Amino acid sequence: MRWAEQAIEVDDGGLPGLGRADLVRTVTTPEFEGVTFHEVLCRSLLNPVPVSSGMPFRFSVNTFRGCTHACRYCFARPTHEYLDFDAGEDFDRQIVVKLNAAAVLRKELRRRSWSREVVGLGTNTDPYQRAEGRYRLMPPVISALASSGTPFSILTKGALLRRDLPLLRQAADVVDVSLSVSLAMVDGELAGQLDPGAPSPRARLEIVRALAEAGFAPHVMIAPVVPYLTDSAAQLDELLTELAAAGAVSVSAIPLHLRGSTRGWFLQWLADAHPALLKRYRGLYGHGAYVSRDYSQRLAERLRTLVPRHGLVGQSGPVSTDGTPVISTPDAPPATMPAPTLF
Repeated sequence: MRWAEQAIEVDDGGLPGLGRADLVRTVTTPEFEGVTFHEVLCRSLLNPVPVSSGMPFRFSVNTFRGCTHACRYCFARPTHEYLDFDAGEDFDRQIVVKLNAAAVLRKELRRRSWSREVVGLGTNTDPYQRAEGRYRLMPPVISALASSGTPFSILTKGALLRRDLPLLRQAADVVDVSLSVSLAMVDGELAGQLDPGAPSPRARLEIVRALAEAGFAPHVMIAPVVPYLTDSAAQLDELLTELAAAGAVSVSAIPLHLRGSTRGWFLQWLADAHPALLKRYRGLYGHGAYVSRDYSQRLAERLRTLVPRHGLVGQSGPVSTDGTPVISTPDAPPATMPAPTLF
């Protein structure tokens, strides 16, 4: 069944948590079994990011809400509750698509007050999740940013990034473009449990390779480092070996954090898949969202030893096309995600 043949749902005229005028239609298709797409007209796209967040950008852009990568640990899961969806299966299966993203962004970038701050894409949900292949929201977004002289960064697990490499190379001729891939393990079986809807580790290594061959300086976010499952010296050494061979230039790491409803969703999976670890997690996290300071320090020291051995640079975030950091290391955990481990 073709997407163009899908009917507009009119039973109540609106999506929970969204105004009546926002929803264009609700779409299901055999290409995405069990997934519902809510096509909406957004009213704004540039989201301010507080300086106190420590992020290397002052604004973020998200073309989707919800993500079919279905990562068990995704820190963005609680944001789906603002739409009266749950943070578990609804986050994976009820995907909001901002059809007019590029048009709204172009309007916002034309404002006299716009000072061409760095914009981060992929900060909440992945802009290159599978549905991007159908909706093609990113090419006009990239063009809008570049034509306005706005530097930007992209963080993704999605292999669809390769489709836009020619456009990104053109953009990099006029603005600073930094590209990062999220990859925390090379164990395909474990990745299939933790990131069931995302491209495999091998596929993501090929994204890194393609970025390097296109003339970029690929940054890899080793995120999240999952305690007792992906954090051993041997596992990290194997990952860094593969990253260096693929052409990565720099890496940074973020230990798993479990804020809000993400905590319950992840711990339920852990109880089913690795029940012996539950007691250790309670000791590591207590009643909070972040790992203990001792654990962070041990992880940082482990990486501080391993990273230079592979000819990689330890960074706090994405790097630009010439390999230099976009913005310096943050000092405090941001509101949306914890600061990368420093090493």
